[in-house]
Amino acid sequence: MDQRQKKRILIFLIFPVLLAVLLYFDDPIIKAIVSIIMLVYVGSIIFLRDSLSKEIFFEKKEPELELAPVDADPSAFIKPDEGEEFKIISPNKKVEIITNDNFKTDFKEKKITLKPPDLKEKFEEIANEKVPEDLGNDGQFTFVLEKVLSVIKESYQAYTAVFFWYNKRKEKLSIERFVSNSTDITRRKFDVEDDILSKIIQKEEPELLNEVNPAAEADAIRYYPTPQGIKSFVGVPLFYDKNLVGILTIDSLVSDSFGIETIYSLGRFVRLITILINLFEEKQSESIAQLRLKGILNLCNLETKFETEQDLYQSIENVVRYLIHWDAFAFVYYFPIEHKFKTARIINKTSLKYIGENLDIELSGTLVGKSIVTGIPVKIDDTSANNYVRFSNIEDVSFDGSFLAIPLIYENQNYGVLCFESLKKNAYMNSDVQFLKSATNILSFILFSYSTQALLKSYVAIDIDTNALNYDTFKNRLSSDLIKSVELKVPGALALIKMDDFLEQESLFDGNPFPKVLKSISDTIMEEMTPLTLFGRLDEKVFGVYFFNHSTKDVFLWAEKLRVKIARQPIAVVSKQTTYTVSIGVASASNKADVDELIYNANLALEKALERGGNTVRNLN
Repeated sequence: MDQRQKKRILIFLIFPVLLAVLLYFDDPIIKAIVSIIMLVYVGSIIFLRDSLSKEIFFEKKEPELELAPVDADPSAFIKPDEGEEFKIISPNKKVEIITNDNFKTDFKEKKITLKPPDLKEKFEEIANEKVPEDLGNDGQFTFVLEKVLSVIKESYQAYTAVFFWYNKRKEKLSIERFVSNSTDITRRKFDVEDDILSKIIQKEEPELLNEVNPAAEADAIRYYPTPQGIKSFVGVPLFYDKNLVGILTIDSLVSDSFGIETIYSLGRFVRLITILINLFEEKQSESIAQLRLKGILNLCNLETKFETEQDLYQSIENVVRYLIHWDAFAFVYYFPIEHKFKTARIINKTSLKYIGENLDIELSGTLVGKSIVTGIPVKIDDTSANNYVRFSNIEDVSFDGSFLAIPLIYENQNYGVLCFESLKKNAYMNSDVQFLKSATNILSFILFSYSTQALLKSYVAIDIDTNALNYDTFKNRLSSDLIKSVELKVPGALALIKMDDFLEQESLFDGNPFPKVLKSISDTIMEEMTPLTLFGRLDEKVFGVYFFNHSTKDVFLWAEKLRVKIARQPIAVVSKQTTYTVSIGVASASNKADVDELIYNANLALEKALERGGNTVRNLN
């Protein structure tokens, strides 16, 4: 037993001695003194045990070691305690030493990020990204807005950044653009109810949520179709011209991601967006004004022709393409001879089904009919809201959007209607209607002039340019002669004479030689007429000559003689002279009373002549 163990036993024996004294004596004073001594003794053992042991440990002197000679065996001087003997077993007697050759650090060297070789190219690609050229003014704004939302999302490490438009009249919110890590968001409209977005609209002040209850997420944040685990949300209103027009929101999957400072900083982005709205609005106003001016100038251009119906329709198309935005356009024209309103020109920019040309307009129960009868524009903001009939009950239209009809009235007479359709609802405003009514006054006058001329021409039986019968008069007279031929059982024949093309010769002259060539050829034909012939102009370059009581052979010989005469006759145009040719097709009219059949047969003979290269006569019995 060592000296330390003996001391511990002696110290412990003091406690039973004091306990025996306490039990042996009955004197309370002695018991009190012994109790105090026992208390102090126990406290000393508890509180001073560690400190005493440490002092004893540090005061203990280590035995001095004798230095052994360098060549001596180290094991001879090692004296282990009793029961603690050990032996060193090492098959390798060589001592391992760490030197600078085998020293290795335990930590990895910090890598320095080097500049990528294409850093400049990528930066310039991002900084100089071009706005797509095919985008309109609205498309350009949404393009820029998307870039701003991307910056907002990255700056606040948000899950989603969304911009909403607010329609105060309809009390609806619509997603204009968003940048999100989620693929569930779709551009749709929301009614103003009691969610967090609606509170921003109703209070017209920002809203901040630091902790979103998972159970209430779907009701509070409605622009996600399914819960996303949103924990934080902040939304701020956007005012333009002192009216609330939109909301800017961001959210996060982390709780308490945003604070009051976020609202203040989002206010700077809101100011940026309002500046962009103002700039794009001014740009759009200027561009619209320029386009509208261009359309009106096209109509007033001195080179614009209104000689035929196609010229008229093309001029109207050139005007309306600049006046207002539309996805489908229909021009309804009043045909004075037929006394009917019909669709004369249809343009459909979409792949959806729309009406065709030459569709009769029903005046009762249709939108266009209402505009024709009343002379008042018709504007429908949402054609899907009711079962509207636009032109006729037989129409097959799959459009849903906005519809606008502008009547073309001159001196209280309606000469047509301009009809516009857009796939976008509420696309047309009252200001657009007022502008179109003012801008189309000159178009109404042009339609009045053209319709009056067409009506006057219908009363004239003679073609003004050639003094031949016009098409309708020629057909009526021919029908009467065919009936006479059948009743009298006499032969007859029809010759169609067409001017051969002379496009190459046209370049020889300073102007268009056609009017003079037309007059010269028609005069030559009329010189060969007899009292039993009928002469008319059927087309721009086609004449018809009917021979009563003449055989096909006689008419063929007459046609051949006429062809040679025209080909040999020089025509002076400006300061030059040249010759022109004709092709002639002859068809028998014996025992035929159908005018259309006879003209069809003559056309077949004429086509055979043209297939031979022109300047030829062919017949069809």
